[in-house]
Amino acid sequence: MSLVVVALGGNALLRRGEPLTLEAQEANARVACRALAPLAEEHDLVITHGNGPQVGLLALRSEAYDATRPQPLDVLGAESEGMIGYLLERGLRSVMPGRPVAALLTQVSVDADDPAFGRPTKPIGPVYDEDEAHRLADERKWAITRDGEGWRRVVPSPRPRGILELETIRLLVEHGVVPICAGGGGVPVTVGIDGRVAGVDGVIDKDATAALLARQLQADLLVLLTDVDGVMLDHGSPEARVLRRVTPEALRDLELPEGSMGPKAAACADFVESTGGRAAIGRLDRAAAVVRGEAGTQVEARPRPNLRPS
Repeated sequence: MSLVVVALGGNALLRRGEPLTLEAQEANARVACRALAPLAEEHDLVITHGNGPQVGLLALRSEAYDATRPQPLDVLGAESEGMIGYLLERGLRSVMPGRPVAALLTQVSVDADDPAFGRPTKPIGPVYDEDEAHRLADERKWAITRDGEGWRRVVPSPRPRGILELETIRLLVEHGVVPICAGGGGVPVTVGIDGRVAGVDGVIDKDATAALLARQLQADLLVLLTDVDGVMLDHGSPEARVLRRVTPEALRDLELPEGSMGPKAAACADFVESTGGRAAIGRLDRAAAVVRGEAGTQVEARPRPNLRPS
């Protein structure tokens, strides 16, 4: 069996414009699990996921409670990782009866002096209109950025350096378990020279952590599943089309949005360049076709001559 690492985008539990309700997230989790189940029948599967809307909602709730100081983002990230992992594990067990599944709270180490702490870029929480976003930014000292047609809060996103539970994840895979791990990019921590672990106030990009996880597990394939067909060329124009196959070098040359497709492209390029394996970006509802190389954007070191980008 080949080893496939799948990273679910935020649409796995919450589609753009949907309310942040448990019912919506449960319904979307069931859809995601039905798409993933066939992959687990043919491959060793490791699943990770985003948490931007959920951790943002938890941050809003934490700030609204005046009796205590707001919780730091590493603690809120752990809470969201546990909640999303539970919904996905429950959903997978329902569609794969008898197959062991385990949601694992995962810590990911970062550098304490990462320059990202001085340059917030990671969107979290709801989408606001421009006036509301600027009002909240003034009141709560947020950094904000445009996200599509709306605006969102942005927080520091340090680069992942190591996965503390890597050997546990590897052990689970070796015993036929489907791990759900490193959700939301993992809980950001620093590890001192004395081995002491400390949480840090940030949110790691889940695609960067997915690439790191796939590299360290020596996966055959990294798949980033989202709500679009793949990397779009001439996006927003009548000539818009999906980039079907591309090398990492050509992918890096494209100008892609930093808050959405840019990190996905960088993660795929990093994985392919460092391992020689294959990576792909595509729609969740076409997960099996993306894994087979029949849909989405396929990233390969040397695409076959008859499968050039189109």
